[in-house]
Amino acid sequence: MLFHKKEQTKEERKEAAPILEVRDLHYAYNDEKHALNGVSLQIREGEKIAVLGANGAGKSTFFLSINGVLRPHRGEIFYRGELITKKKLNHLRKNVGIVFQDADNQIIASTVMGEVSFGPMNLKLPREEVLRRVDKALSYMNITEFRDRPPHYLSGGEKKRVSIADIIAMESEVIVFDEPTAALDPLNAQMLEEVLAKMGAEGRTILLSTHDVDFAWRWAERIIVFHQGKVIADDTPLRVFQQEDLLRRANLKHPMLFDVYDTLVKKGVVPAGGPYPRNIEEFDELVNCL
Repeated sequence: MLFHKKEQTKEERKEAAPILEVRDLHYAYNDEKHALNGVSLQIREGEKIAVLGANGAGKSTFFLSINGVLRPHRGEIFYRGELITKKKLNHLRKNVGIVFQDADNQIIASTVMGEVSFGPMNLKLPREEVLRRVDKALSYMNITEFRDRPPHYLSGGEKKRVSIADIIAMESEVIVFDEPTAALDPLNAQMLEEVLAKMGAEGRTILLSTHDVDFAWRWAERIIVFHQGKVIADDTPLRVFQQEDLLRRANLKHPMLFDVYDTLVKKGVVPAGGPYPRNIEEFDELVNCL
């Protein structure tokens, strides 16, 4: 099943054909606001990608385009090498699931069971298959006990779990998170990060937008930076955050551990050229070696 794939190495991903590709995407909400200005990208299976950029840079419009909610005014989208036409939009929507920033904008049913079963039922799957997917998604997100509860009475973190279960039940191959940690308290933000780590370990293909550079630094293996509807950077986290001009242009800052490491190097506490710590565990290892 989809959640038990063998995780590919980075080298294997680079050699593999892209699971999703966009070529020269353009989208304008009106004559003056051009949200996408010629975006071309390749997304490979199993990648963990953070999409950064200021508000209005084009991140959400890009997500809605690759999910099939918006139709680009110009450009092409390919899913597993197949050009997505108007007739094939449902194929794209089935395989590229999106978890919106505000769970209330995604939840529509009167019970959690009804909410999570809505997508699989629209695929006209047999009842037994729908129930199997719902049970699996609720168990995966640890919300089986909520199945008969009205989702609108749940807490913000619980609603986020339900909205993620929606996409899991669809068995989408690519999962897109639009500002997933926004409005979550620290405990629920940690829960979400644990879910993302679990998905990543299972070889899921994940794209997420965030303003939290510390989270992007410790989680992502690839960072894409948007600015005024264009991609101005697409590289590893280290190479992105080493570019001072790029950070100023995109209104970004260094992750805290990045600056801490640079400070230790300048003071001669650690030698230059070593690996930057990506998380607190790696920082502890660095300090313990001093």
